[in-house]
Amino acid sequence: MMLSPWPWPTLFAHRGGGALAPENTLAGMLKAVEHRFAAVEFDVKLSRDRVCIVLHDDTLERTTNGHGAAAGQTWEQLARLDAGSWFGPAFAGTALPTLEAVAACCLSHDLLVNAEIKPCPGREVETGECVASELARLWRAAPVLPLVSSFSYPALQAAHAISPRLPLGWLLESWEDDWQDKLAAIDAVSLHCDEQLLTPERVEKVRSAGYRVLAYTVNEAARARALLGWGVDGLFTDALDSLPAALRD
Repeated sequence: MMLSPWPWPTLFAHRGGGALAPENTLAGMLKAVEHRFAAVEFDVKLSRDRVCIVLHDDTLERTTNGHGAAAGQTWEQLARLDAGSWFGPAFAGTALPTLEAVAACCLSHDLLVNAEIKPCPGREVETGECVASELARLWRAAPVLPLVSSFSYPALQAAHAISPRLPLGWLLESWEDDWQDKLAAIDAVSLHCDEQLLTPERVEKVRSAGYRVLAYTVNEAARARALLGWGVDGLFTDALDSLPAALRD
């Protein structure tokens, strides 16, 4: 099967700023701009009052000064949190952003986007619907829509039902033998895998079926070169300050 056109670059800045800034913040997105990345990846979930927020964990302790489940707090409560001090004093007071704020930043800097739907437990369908609706609205005039991925297949099904135009990618942390049927059922464009799952044979099979292959999280140049040599289409990296130069060299 022929591969469809692919507007995204080879490298995506993982969670915005990779290892250079607090993850999933506007400060991270600006680090990607500073290091001349053309695309960023970030995570989206819902507050208690269904505001799309950019946050990886289900709980707040690791990356903010908050406590408890993110899904248990309203956006008004979450907006008061410090999402930068954990990373370093230079980022003290960094806010936890909404998807709308991240969209404004990315669009103003011409950053392409992979938005990962990261539902809190029990909110898979609700989060898929809300995030897809918001992505379609915020990028309605953009020349390239966000690439939307998730480990949650129900979230992807819900996203596809709400906004069939959004390009979808299914995320895997263990290999699934029914990957082709699952991708076809949601009109997906890509399969996103833990880089350790990939072999030349698997990459060739996925691409021969008409789907792109993306790998996370790749920080070493030798591994990146090997994956790209197998035909992998995109890499998510934390090494914003070293991997691009290493690949050029």
